[in-house]
Amino acid sequence: MMKRTLGRTGRDVSVIGLGTWQLGGDWGDVEDSAALSVLDAAYESGVRFFDTADVYGDGRSEATIGRWLAANPNSGVTVATKMGRRVEQLHENYHLDAFRAWNDRSRENLGVDTLDLVQLHCPPTSVYADDAVYEVLDTMVQEGRIANYGVSVETVEEALTAIKRPNVATVQIIVNAFRLKPVEEVLPVAAEAGVGIIARVPLASGLLSGRYTLDTQFAENDHRNFNRHGEAFDVGETFSGVDYATGVQAAGEFTELARQAAPDATPAQVALAWLASRPEISSIIPGARNAEQARANAAAGSLTLPDGFDAVVRELYDARLREAIHPRW
Repeated sequence: MMKRTLGRTGRDVSVIGLGTWQLGGDWGDVEDSAALSVLDAAYESGVRFFDTADVYGDGRSEATIGRWLAANPNSGVTVATKMGRRVEQLHENYHLDAFRAWNDRSRENLGVDTLDLVQLHCPPTSVYADDAVYEVLDTMVQEGRIANYGVSVETVEEALTAIKRPNVATVQIIVNAFRLKPVEEVLPVAAEAGVGIIARVPLASGLLSGRYTLDTQFAENDHRNFNRHGEAFDVGETFSGVDYATGVQAAGEFTELARQAAPDATPAQVALAWLASRPEISSIIPGARNAEQARANAAAGSLTLPDGFDAVVRELYDARLREAIHPRW
């Protein structure tokens, strides 16, 4: 497994990490034993970066990781969590008392005194430009509550605003073969500033696995069912904002390209390896519902793609997705 420096944290993490939204909720039910098996399998496969949030399963994801950390002391895993989505999304709700309360809850869930990395969880756009918010985050570092802080964003503009801040260690952003604007506009700027990039939704909510058809059914409590039009949160978090029918068609084309590029790999592994080939990205955080998926995702960290594959990914994006996706995020 390749290692990268996680931006201004200075920590070394695996290029393939683990996103744990699936272990908390909004992707259908996952039993506790299965969730712990996913963490075990990821770790055994070389993963050294777990990403979670205080709202995933109302803390269930954090608490599961906390149990795993207690059973695996000195694992060397960096854990990033997020805060800010437990309240109505108003700028005025982002203040020191709220941050401390959210922080206390996350530290208890994870069983640690100091959180490795805390990210603002896609707050209102105006928050990213507020000096007072960053002063509060600096205070949290000074108090020993958090070691580093970053932001999770929805748009390129939010990312570029945050990167200008001297103590922002990382930016988490949706980037994948169906979302290329961050590749073009964010990754170069982040690399120059020394800010780490955490790539989320790297498989476009599973579209890039090539396993879905127009007839695929998702569980009632799976966001791929209830948030296709942004009913619950930003639609860009579900299938990267791609219309499902369009996404299925584009995913079929991507699958053929992936098979030509790496016949022994799955389309999902090729999609992850394509991201991992970009040195500006610190870690990629696909989710996994079972141990087999966790192992398969991790294996992508050692997959090399042929020259020219990047060009065909861009051609597919330009032909099928750019017009609808590029202007929105």
